Amino acid sequence: MFILIGFSFAGLANEPFIESENQQEEIPASEKLVVLWASGDKEVAEKMVLMYTFNSKRFEWWKDITLVIWGPSQKVLVENPDIQDYVKKIMEQGTEVKACKGCSDMYGISEKLEELGVEVKYMGEITDYMKEGRHILSL
Repeated sequence: MFILIGFSFAGLANEPFIESENQQEEIPASEKLVVLWASGDKEVAEKMVLMYTFNSKRFEWWKDITLVIWGPSQKVLVENPDIQDYVKKIMEQGTEVKACKGCSDMYGISEKLEELGVEVKYMGEITDYMKEGRHILSL
C-alpha cells in the first residue's frame, strides 16, 4: 500500500492520502473508518456495530470502511445465522470484512469465517491503519 501526501486547497492542514485498492481515486485517511468489533455481545453487534457499519456505507458517511472482527465477536458471527446475514449484506455493499487469524485459530473457526467470505489474516495491520490516520471505532 502506498501513502501519498496531498495538500488541501481549502487552506486546511496537510492530510495523508491513501490509494484505495478497490478504487482508482485517492481517498484521504480522514475519510476512512475501521470498525474494530471485539464484543461477544449479540445485542452490541446488532444494535451498534453492524447497524453503524451498514448505514455508514449506505449513507456515505465514510468513503472507505473496513470491519475487523476480533476475538469473541468471531464466535458471535459463526454461531448466529442472523448476524451472518447482516455481515453478508455489509460485504455486498463493498465494505471490507477481515478477521484476526490469531484469534480465529484459537477458537478453531478460521475455516468457518473464510466460508462466510471473511478475509482471515493476522491483523497487525491495525497498527498501519492507526499510523495512516484512519479513524478507529472499537466496540
